[in-house]
Amino acid sequence: MYTNTTVKQILDRKGYQVWSLEPDVTVLEALAFMAKKNIGAVMVINNGKPIGIFSERDYARKVVLNGKNEIDTLLSEVMTRQVIGVGLDYEVEMCLALMSSKFIRHLPVVNAEHEVVGVISIGDVVKELVEEQKFVIEQLVHYISGEQKKPAVPEPVGVTLPQ
Repeated sequence: MYTNTTVKQILDRKGYQVWSLEPDVTVLEALAFMAKKNIGAVMVINNGKPIGIFSERDYARKVVLNGKNEIDTLLSEVMTRQVIGVGLDYEVEMCLALMSSKFIRHLPVVNAEHEVVGVISIGDVVKELVEEQKFVIEQLVHYISGEQKKPAVPEPVGVTLPQ
């Protein structure tokens, strides 16, 4: 299914909030912050510039499985440094393809000045695709059943034009 919904449209609905922490924050502090904000990833910012992203997946794979202590381990030690982001004009299907091919769940969104202005998750992308599919299905059902919704067009008013 083709959609032309953009990342900008998703952020216009969900908001442009970017949650971030400094690289010297401990993993435990980051997890508490993420739990409080109900988010699965947080941008890591140093001197106002993004230098990485830390996610629940980073915690599981780089801390727990490596036997590290979340009390003493800093974000700078376990964050993902090679962050893949998208622009505001990216379409939803492009984001889904990127997330699938790179095995990532969060995409920072950057503006023309390369500033991070938002973050979208795989959940945001799937939600958008499901909503669009619902709409298409609804339109097809109306078409097949003959109950097409016609746009509201005013009835023409009878006017006699001078000859």
